Amino acid sequence: MGKETSASAGIVLSGLAKSYGPVKAVRGIDLTITPGETVALLGPNGAGKSTTIDMILGLAQPNAGRVTVFGMPPATAVASGRIGGMLQTGSLVEYLTVRELVEMVASMYPHPLDVHQVLEATGTSAFAGQRTTGLSGGQTQRVRFALALVANPDLLVLDEPTAALDVEARRDFWSSMRSVAQRGKTVLFATHYLEEADAYADRIVLMARGRVIADGPSTEIKAKVGGRTIRATLPGVDGSALEALPGVTAVDRRGEAVVLSCGDSDAALRALLATYPVARDIEVRGAGLEEAFIQLVGDDEEMEEVEGS
Repeated sequence: MGKETSASAGIVLSGLAKSYGPVKAVRGIDLTITPGETVALLGPNGAGKSTTIDMILGLAQPNAGRVTVFGMPPATAVASGRIGGMLQTGSLVEYLTVRELVEMVASMYPHPLDVHQVLEATGTSAFAGQRTTGLSGGQTQRVRFALALVANPDLLVLDEPTAALDVEARRDFWSSMRSVAQRGKTVLFATHYLEEADAYADRIVLMARGRVIADGPSTEIKAKVGGRTIRATLPGVDGSALEALPGVTAVDRRGEAVVLSCGDSDAALRALLATYPVARDIEVRGAGLEEAFIQLVGDDEEMEEVEGS
C-alpha cells in the first residue's frame, strides 16, 4: 500500500470481535475514522470501549476481524510513532522525575515534540521536578497525557483521560486537547462523561454490550430519539388534564412549573396555549444527549433480551 493510500486510510475496524472466556466484550464492530477527526467512544461500563482501544493500540488481539491504523497493523503504527496512547491502567516508571520520564520517552521516537513545550501544554511543568512516586491521581493523568503527546503521533488514543481530574483540571485538559486537534491530529477518546463527548467530539460512537448502536455527530444522535419537551410555568393545573392534551406523552410537575414530554410538540404547544392562555415562561427543546443515551442504550438492552429469548 502506497504512502498516500496509507495516510488516507485512517483507522479501520472490520468485523472486530473479542471475547474473554464466555464474556463477549466486543461483538462485530465495523468502524472507520478518517484522519483529522476527533471521535468519542461513549458508553456505560462494560460497553467494550476499553477493549476496542486495547485492540487499536495492539495491546489485545481480536478473536475475529481486523484493525488497521493508517494502513498498518497497530503494532507497526505504534513502533513508528504514529500512535500515542493514554490508558487508565499501568504505573509510571518509578523514581524518575516527571521531566526525566518525558525526556526518556521522547528519546524513543524519531520525531518527538520539544519536551519543554509538552510539559507546558499538558500542565506538568509546575511539578516536572517531582518524582513519579509522589504524584497525585490528577498529576499522574497529566503525565500520561504528556507521554502520549511527546511522541508527536498522528493519532492520540485516550481512555477516560479526565477520570481523575477535578472540574478545573478537566477544563484545562480539553483546552490543551483542542489545540492538539487543531494541528490536524486524529483523536479518539473513550469517556462516560456525556458533556465531554457532546462538547469536544466531531463525532460520537455510542457503544453498548460490545456493539455500536449509534454513530454520528451529537446533533444526529440526539435526533434519533425524537420528541421534544415543553417547560412552562402553570400553577394549579392537574397533571392528568395536561396529559390529555394532544401530542403529550408524559407530565412532570416541578413546583409551579410543568415539563411536558411530547411526541408532537407543535400540537401540544398549540393545545396548551389554547387551553391555558395563562401559561408563561414557555421553553421548547429537543432531546439532549443524556436522553438519547438512556433511550438508545435501553432499546439495545431490550433488543438483547428479545434475541436471547
